[in-house]
Amino acid sequence: MSRIGKLPVALPGGVTVSISDTNLVSVKGPLGELNQVIDKDLKVEVADQQIVLSRPSDSKNHKSLHGLYRALIANMVTGVSQGFKKELELVGVGYRAEAKGQQLELSLGYSHDIIVELPGEVKIETRTERRSNPVITLTSIDKQLLGHVAAKIRSLRPPEPYKGKSIKFVGEQLRRKAGKSASV
Repeated sequence: MSRIGKLPVALPGGVTVSISDTNLVSVKGPLGELNQVIDKDLKVEVADQQIVLSRPSDSKNHKSLHGLYRALIANMVTGVSQGFKKELELVGVGYRAEAKGQQLELSLGYSHDIIVELPGEVKIETRTERRSNPVITLTSIDKQLLGHVAAKIRSLRPPEPYKGKSIKFVGEQLRRKAGKSASV
Protein backbone atom coordinates (compact mmCIF):
# COMPACT_ATOMS: atom_id res chain seq x y z
CA MET A 1 0.00 0.00 0.00
CA SER A 2 0.94 3.61 -0.32
CA ARG A 3 2.77 4.70 2.81
CA ILE A 4 0.92 8.00 2.81
CA GLY A 5 -2.43 6.72 1.54
CA LYS A 6 -2.88 3.98 4.11
CA LEU A 7 -2.60 6.38 7.06
CA PRO A 8 -6.00 7.48 8.41
CA VAL A 9 -6.73 11.20 8.74
CA ALA A 10 -7.74 12.04 12.33
CA LEU A 11 -10.60 14.51 12.71
CA PRO A 12 -10.10 17.11 15.47
CA GLY A 13 -13.03 18.38 17.52
CA GLY A 14 -15.40 20.71 15.69
CA VAL A 15 -14.57 19.32 12.22
CA THR A 16 -17.26 17.46 10.27
CA VAL A 17 -16.91 15.59 6.98
CA SER A 18 -19.63 14.76 4.47
CA ILE A 19 -19.15 12.61 1.37
CA SER A 20 -21.65 12.83 -1.49
CA ASP A 21 -22.40 10.04 -3.96
CA THR A 22 -20.36 11.88 -6.63
CA ASN A 23 -17.22 11.55 -4.44
CA LEU A 24 -17.31 15.18 -3.35
CA VAL A 25 -15.69 15.45 0.08
CA SER A 26 -16.77 18.50 2.11
CA VAL A 27 -14.84 19.36 5.27
CA LYS A 28 -16.41 21.94 7.59
CA GLY A 29 -14.67 23.39 10.62
CA PRO A 30 -14.44 26.48 12.82
CA LEU A 31 -12.47 28.47 10.20
CA GLY A 32 -14.57 27.62 7.13
CA GLU A 33 -15.46 24.94 4.60
CA LEU A 34 -13.45 23.27 1.82
CA ASN A 35 -14.56 20.88 -0.95
CA GLN A 36 -12.57 18.41 -3.05
CA VAL A 37 -13.71 15.99 -5.76
CA ILE A 38 -12.07 12.58 -5.26
CA ASP A 39 -11.32 10.18 -8.14
CA LYS A 40 -14.23 7.79 -8.71
CA ASP A 41 -12.01 4.70 -8.30
CA LEU A 42 -11.08 5.54 -4.70
CA LYS A 43 -13.38 4.83 -1.77
CA VAL A 44 -13.61 7.33 1.11
CA GLU A 45 -15.08 6.34 4.49
CA VAL A 46 -15.53 8.13 7.81
CA ALA A 47 -15.38 5.94 10.91
CA ASP A 48 -14.37 6.55 14.56
CA GLN A 49 -13.43 10.23 13.97
CA GLN A 50 -11.06 9.18 11.15
CA ILE A 51 -11.15 9.38 7.37
CA VAL A 52 -9.87 6.26 5.59
CA LEU A 53 -9.15 5.99 1.86
CA SER A 54 -8.94 2.68 0.02
CA ARG A 55 -8.08 1.82 -3.58
CA PRO A 56 -9.37 -1.01 -5.78
CA SER A 57 -6.03 -2.33 -7.09
CA ASP A 58 -2.26 -1.97 -6.79
CA SER A 59 -1.79 -0.37 -10.20
CA LYS A 60 0.69 2.48 -10.37
CA ASN A 61 -2.06 5.01 -11.12
CA HIS A 62 -4.21 3.92 -8.18
CA LYS A 63 -1.22 4.00 -5.83
CA SER A 64 -0.33 7.57 -6.81
CA LEU A 65 -3.93 8.78 -6.55
CA HIS A 66 -4.28 7.07 -3.15
CA GLY A 67 -1.43 9.09 -1.61
CA LEU A 68 -2.41 12.32 -3.40
CA TYR A 69 -6.01 12.42 -2.25
CA ARG A 70 -5.13 11.36 1.29
CA ALA A 71 -2.69 14.30 1.48
CA LEU A 72 -5.28 16.71 0.02
CA ILE A 73 -7.91 15.62 2.56
CA ALA A 74 -5.38 15.90 5.42
CA ASN A 75 -4.55 19.46 4.28
CA MET A 76 -8.26 20.32 4.16
CA VAL A 77 -8.78 19.06 7.73
CA THR A 78 -5.75 21.01 8.99
CA GLY A 79 -6.87 24.12 7.10
CA VAL A 80 -10.40 24.31 8.50
CA SER A 81 -9.19 23.58 12.05
CA GLN A 82 -5.90 25.56 12.31
CA GLY A 83 -5.31 27.38 9.00
CA PHE A 84 -2.04 27.93 7.14
CA LYS A 85 0.39 30.86 7.17
CA LYS A 86 3.25 31.92 4.89
CA GLU A 87 5.62 34.82 5.49
CA LEU A 88 7.55 36.62 2.76
CA GLU A 89 10.45 38.99 3.45
CA LEU A 90 11.46 41.86 1.14
CA VAL A 91 15.26 42.22 1.06
CA GLY A 92 16.54 45.35 -0.69
CA VAL A 93 17.08 49.06 -0.16
CA GLY A 94 13.80 50.93 -0.58
CA TYR A 95 11.67 47.81 -0.91
CA ARG A 96 8.33 48.20 0.84
CA ALA A 97 4.90 46.57 0.99
CA GLU A 98 1.53 47.96 1.97
CA ALA A 99 -1.79 46.12 2.31
CA LYS A 100 -4.93 47.97 1.21
CA GLY A 101 -7.86 45.62 1.73
CA GLN A 102 -7.36 42.72 -0.68
CA GLN A 103 -4.69 44.60 -2.65
CA LEU A 104 -0.98 44.46 -1.98
CA GLU A 105 1.07 47.45 -3.15
CA LEU A 106 4.75 46.62 -3.63
CA SER A 107 7.68 48.93 -4.30
CA LEU A 108 10.46 46.66 -5.58
CA GLY A 109 12.94 48.98 -7.27
CA TYR A 110 11.14 49.12 -10.59
CA SER A 111 10.09 52.43 -12.19
CA HIS A 112 6.53 51.86 -10.92
CA ASP A 113 4.76 50.28 -7.95
CA ILE A 114 3.20 46.86 -8.46
CA ILE A 115 -0.35 46.24 -7.25
CA VAL A 116 -1.33 42.60 -6.68
CA GLU A 117 -5.03 41.71 -6.32
CA LEU A 118 -5.45 38.81 -3.87
CA PRO A 119 -8.32 36.29 -3.76
CA GLY A 120 -10.89 36.74 -1.00
CA GLU A 121 -9.87 33.51 0.75
CA VAL A 122 -6.37 34.86 1.49
CA LYS A 123 -5.90 37.34 4.32
CA ILE A 124 -2.92 39.68 4.11
CA GLU A 125 -0.96 41.61 6.69
CA THR A 126 2.21 43.66 6.27
CA ARG A 127 4.71 44.58 8.95
CA THR A 128 7.50 47.14 8.64
CA GLU A 129 9.76 47.84 11.59
CA ARG A 130 12.76 50.12 11.81
CA ARG A 131 16.08 48.49 10.98
CA SER A 132 14.44 45.34 9.61
CA ASN A 133 13.08 44.13 6.30
CA PRO A 134 9.35 44.43 5.52
CA VAL A 135 7.43 41.18 6.07
CA ILE A 136 4.24 40.10 4.27
CA THR A 137 2.10 37.55 6.14
CA LEU A 138 -0.45 35.55 4.15
CA THR A 139 -3.02 33.33 5.91
CA SER A 140 -5.70 31.05 4.48
CA ILE A 141 -7.50 27.77 5.07
CA ASP A 142 -6.64 26.53 1.55
CA LYS A 143 -2.99 25.39 1.45
CA GLN A 144 -2.87 25.04 -2.32
CA LEU A 145 -4.22 28.54 -2.99
CA LEU A 146 -1.94 30.04 -0.32
CA GLY A 147 1.16 28.47 -1.89
CA HIS A 148 0.11 29.65 -5.35
CA VAL A 149 -0.40 33.26 -4.20
CA ALA A 150 2.90 33.28 -2.27
CA ALA A 151 4.76 31.92 -5.32
CA LYS A 152 3.19 34.60 -7.55
CA ILE A 153 4.30 37.37 -5.18
CA ARG A 154 7.81 35.85 -4.90
CA SER A 155 8.09 35.68 -8.71
CA LEU A 156 7.82 39.50 -8.94
CA ARG A 157 11.43 39.77 -7.67
CA PRO A 158 13.06 36.31 -7.52
CA PRO A 159 16.20 35.80 -5.40
CA GLU A 160 19.35 37.28 -6.90
CA PRO A 161 22.53 35.33 -5.98
CA TYR A 162 25.05 38.22 -5.90
CA LYS A 163 23.55 40.93 -3.69
CA GLY A 164 20.64 38.91 -2.29
CA LYS A 165 18.00 41.51 -3.25
CA SER A 166 14.69 39.68 -3.54
CA ILE A 167 11.39 38.59 -2.13
CA LYS A 168 12.06 35.41 -0.17
CA PHE A 169 10.27 33.20 2.29
CA VAL A 170 11.14 33.88 5.94
CA GLY A 171 13.81 31.38 6.96
CA GLU A 172 14.74 30.50 3.36
CA GLN A 173 18.48 30.01 2.82
CA LEU A 174 19.68 31.58 -0.43
CA ARG A 175 22.78 30.34 -2.22
CA ARG A 176 25.10 33.30 -2.62
CA LYS A 177 27.83 33.64 -5.24
CA ALA A 178 31.08 35.53 -5.07
CA GLY A 179 31.34 38.45 -7.45
CA LYS A 180 34.05 38.99 -10.07
CA SER A 181 37.50 39.08 -8.55
CA ALA A 182 39.84 41.77 -9.86
CA SER A 183 42.98 40.43 -11.52
CA VAL A 184 46.25 42.11 -10.70
